[in-house]
Amino acid sequence: MPSHPGFLYGTAWKEDRTAALTELALRTGFRGIDTANQRRHYHESAVGRGLAAAYRAGAVTRADLFLQTKFTYQAGQDHRLPYDADASLSAQVAQSMASSLEHLETDHVDSYVLHGPASGYEWTVHDAEVWAAMRAERDAGRTRVLGVSNVSLRHLEQMAAAGAELPAFVQNRCFARFGWDYHVRVFCAEHGIVYQGFSLLTANPEVLPHPLVRSIASRNGATPAQVVFRFALAVGMLPLTGTSNAEHMKQDLASNEIALSDEEVRAIEAVAVRAG
Repeated sequence: MPSHPGFLYGTAWKEDRTAALTELALRTGFRGIDTANQRRHYHESAVGRGLAAAYRAGAVTRADLFLQTKFTYQAGQDHRLPYDADASLSAQVAQSMASSLEHLETDHVDSYVLHGPASGYEWTVHDAEVWAAMRAERDAGRTRVLGVSNVSLRHLEQMAAAGAELPAFVQNRCFARFGWDYHVRVFCAEHGIVYQGFSLLTANPEVLPHPLVRSIASRNGATPAQVVFRFALAVGMLPLTGTSNAEHMKQDLASNEIALSDEEVRAIEAVAVRAG
């Protein structure tokens, strides 16, 4: 499995606050930063400014960090494209990577992620072309490993059936009512893939007020959010948080200190499924 920190800080939807929040996350203790070259939802160049500020302050060095960015198809972009709209997909991947490295002021990222397959239903020839181009970026040393995001079990099974190199990371929005993406997580575990879970709080509003979660939080002097993150760690996820609150950043990083029994982990895993 690829080396990575135990928690990632997600930089989506921060806009003008992106640089300051990225720097704050690093000063608070985060060593993994997740972004994307998709101006519609991310401000990647501002992430770079936040990194630079943390470097100048001596808070971290580039060697301390795990930087992850993404290639996003044109359908997921707005008019501010990081590549030539008329170029081939392979050229777009290369252009997007070059732009990301410039934004982040580095010669490589640690993980380069396909932001989502071209189709919600299958792994297409377009994905195969992009994946090959991403492998070329990896082989050239511009990323250490590759990942895919917003994928279904069907996508992953089709990748495997086609003999494609499987990703080092899968990053999905994780819904408790679907067993916390159970079937995708099982596939990942069976193939040595690290599962990154995002929207663990915002996608699961029914979980935070649940009596079981609140009881565990109370017993540990913790917050329900911390219990959810501790659960995610317990089942082998690499969680993301996108909080803009300094105290919540500290709490999220401290969530691994919460005591959870195996029985409690199983109960949390089932709670939203039963509720649904």
